[in-house]
Amino acid sequence: MVSYADVRRWKPEELESAHAELGSRRNDLIGLQDELDGAKKTDGWKGEAADASAAEHAKLVDGMRSLIAEVATVRVAVATAADEVEQLKKRIEEADREAEANGFQITDEGGIRDVAPPQDVPEDQLEEVKQRRLAVRDKLVADIEKILDDAEQTDAELAKALTAAEQDEIKPGEGGTLADAASTADLGELAASAGKPANDSPEANAEWWKSLSDEQRAALMEAPPAWLGSRDGIPAAARDMANRANIDNVRQDLVAERDSLQQGGVTEDEQAKLDQINAKIASVDQVRETIGKEQPPRQLLVLDPSGERLKAAVAVGDVDKADHVSVFTPGYTTTVDGSLDNYDDKMQELVAQSQDQLAESGKGGEVAAVTWIGYEAPQEDEIGDLTGDSVASSNSAKEGGAKLNDFYQGINASRDNDPHLTAIGHSYGSTTTGYALQGGDHGVDDAILYGSPGVGTNDIEDLGVPEGHAYLLEAKNDPVADFARFGGDPSHMDGFTDLSTSKSDHGSEVTGHSDYLNPDTTSQHNMAAVVAGLPENTVEGSTDGVGDVISYLPHQAQEGVSAAQDWGSQAWSDVKDFGDDAWSGVKDAGSKVKDLFS
Repeated sequence: MVSYADVRRWKPEELESAHAELGSRRNDLIGLQDELDGAKKTDGWKGEAADASAAEHAKLVDGMRSLIAEVATVRVAVATAADEVEQLKKRIEEADREAEANGFQITDEGGIRDVAPPQDVPEDQLEEVKQRRLAVRDKLVADIEKILDDAEQTDAELAKALTAAEQDEIKPGEGGTLADAASTADLGELAASAGKPANDSPEANAEWWKSLSDEQRAALMEAPPAWLGSRDGIPAAARDMANRANIDNVRQDLVAERDSLQQGGVTEDEQAKLDQINAKIASVDQVRETIGKEQPPRQLLVLDPSGERLKAAVAVGDVDKADHVSVFTPGYTTTVDGSLDNYDDKMQELVAQSQDQLAESGKGGEVAAVTWIGYEAPQEDEIGDLTGDSVASSNSAKEGGAKLNDFYQGINASRDNDPHLTAIGHSYGSTTTGYALQGGDHGVDDAILYGSPGVGTNDIEDLGVPEGHAYLLEAKNDPVADFARFGGDPSHMDGFTDLSTSKSDHGSEVTGHSDYLNPDTTSQHNMAAVVAGLPENTVEGSTDGVGDVISYLPHQAQEGVSAAQDWGSQAWSDVKDFGDDAWSGVKDAGSKVKDLFS
């Protein structure tokens, strides 16, 4: 039997710690898939030794699958228990406060002791006060009885899961991978009972997730449907679990598609398709390697094999809990297989710099940074496709910007408290970021754009970022920053705060187009300060060169066109209003004439 004193001593934070540790162990076990696959009996090896090896390998795989199923089941039980214990503790605190306010004390046995009866009560009020205190006592007795019943149920459910795991009663889920083993029949049924969001919008996804029971959410974390990982508005931890569970299936599907294509030889027309598939497989392998980095832990927030190239987003740190979250979008020639590892390292360095500045400021706080390659950036071999995916076209930026806007919204929608959110865009990625910000309702608090060929507008207000919170960096000898291709040169736009890329007390100078995030540079220091919410730490300053002089006139021309368009819209509105008024007057006059002759 669970006593009131037992429940008072329960610590939900210890259950949460156990839940996190089980998750780490679960991921370690699932991560052994490649080693197990590599340890299979080699083709052509026959005989008793080969058969014995195959039998031992199968036994090992079965053992691993059973262990993963047990960890998954216990982890759901622990997560559910942690949530329930937290609620029980709150109910105990409320009961204790109510008891104390009325002169009672709740004992460790769950009894009610009258420790402070009211004094000097007028005789004519004695009965009323007595009855009121009796009602409070009876309510406390009922509350305590319900708390103990619920605590007993919580303890029993957790014990049931632990016993089932200890006695090897949990059957692994169906499927060929270790990740599939976590989707046991019971967890799969519980996860399926959650249904699906009404539509795939960040708001609908967030509302659906928050409407679920603690048990349903925990089951979805262990037996996630593949679609869960791509839903903006779902917590990062759940998306990470879903995408990790799906990564082997994605790779297997790609390998099967490649093998099918290669059967009977590959034609010249099929070679391009084969190259795409091989690049996607390499991208999946790069994702797996990147999320395998241990400190800080990574979260896999996007894993999308559709289209010509695989898309992915990886966070350094915990996006669900960080006080400061940044989303970095790279540009031209970016691919997951060729770029993710390097940019992930840059984000790790940026997080460390931001954390250092927070510590030095005495403010504290946690930082997370996402490398978002959730769109197909233009590539070198597409440069001639001026009406399609060329770097000279805004098509990819607009399409990617719509997805990026949803990603921003999803971070805020998935959390109970909004983090300080910073959007970072480099090169063509700054153009994509510009279109994302123009989508509105993004919840971005600060925007950092560097090496930018334009943000898709001449008016900073279109970005929807708070005044004074849009920052621009341009390095010496960076020609891309002066292209003024998409909405004009941001260097000439009113409203941006120029941050220095020159040598300073905080770091060295950067030059060219690609080194802004290099360690120990002024530009990296500046970006880290903004990400940490410490604008007072930044070093302001602009770098003007020949390119800025050349881009000034085209920028002014574009601003003139925008102003003319705005004037034309207003003029047409005025003319239309005048015409409406005039026509209304004609109709009124006609009515009066009609009245005269009627």
